[in-house]
Amino acid sequence: MTPMIFDTHAHYDDNRFDADRDTLLAGMPGNRVCGIVNAGSDLKSSRAGITIAARYDYMWAAAGIHPHEAEDAPVDFEVELRELLAMPRVVAVGEIGLDYHYDLSPRDVQQNVFERQLSVAKELDLPVIIHSREAAEDTMCIINKHAPRGVVHSFSGSVETAMELISLGMYIGIGGMATFRNAKKPAAVAAAIPIDRLVLETDAPYMAPEPLRGKRCNSAMIIHTAAKIAELRGITVDELLVQTEINARELFSLDK
Repeated sequence: MTPMIFDTHAHYDDNRFDADRDTLLAGMPGNRVCGIVNAGSDLKSSRAGITIAARYDYMWAAAGIHPHEAEDAPVDFEVELRELLAMPRVVAVGEIGLDYHYDLSPRDVQQNVFERQLSVAKELDLPVIIHSREAAEDTMCIINKHAPRGVVHSFSGSVETAMELISLGMYIGIGGMATFRNAKKPAAVAAAIPIDRLVLETDAPYMAPEPLRGKRCNSAMIIHTAAKIAELRGITVDELLVQTEINARELFSLDK
């Protein structure tokens, strides 16, 4: 059997897919894609992602509030979040976390919404999908406090930070950035971390890998990221795809 691609983080609810979403997704199995988790950015997009995932037997969804959207979260957002997390094919709380690069929500609000979602994840025994940009210290502090299980997606930190996260039971998500010539840290992390803690992702429609950088990204493009990581690790692409599919299914508690 040909090893397949599991994309642990995409946003097919994004309006950039409105023109051809169903055609694109229907063709994914023919492009070696066996799994996609669609991550939510707020309650509305989480609901849209769940609706999309319900149409395809290789898709699942995560529901959560991104740090960019934290300031606009309803006061009692946990009520609707719990409803979404109880729906079929929802496998994680995400995408949640901290973003100090854009600071689109005040940092104290980001932290509050992040911690409240971690509490919901713990209560429901679900993994989390964590976004952390230029907020490593506070992210690590909060992870240490709540001890979630899950993945830090689109990881751009140091090898040392990645190893610390892995020691806490987290997975590390690596995407197209690892193929960029100016992105040394993601490549170093992809080469160094234990292979059983590495998962692949796109962040589609963003972050298309080289040689497709700048195009609208989709899950089939992971093959380019996988080729780069396999080269860095001195293994075959097929070996990498086999292991990262196993890792993704363990992360999200999915049957083979």
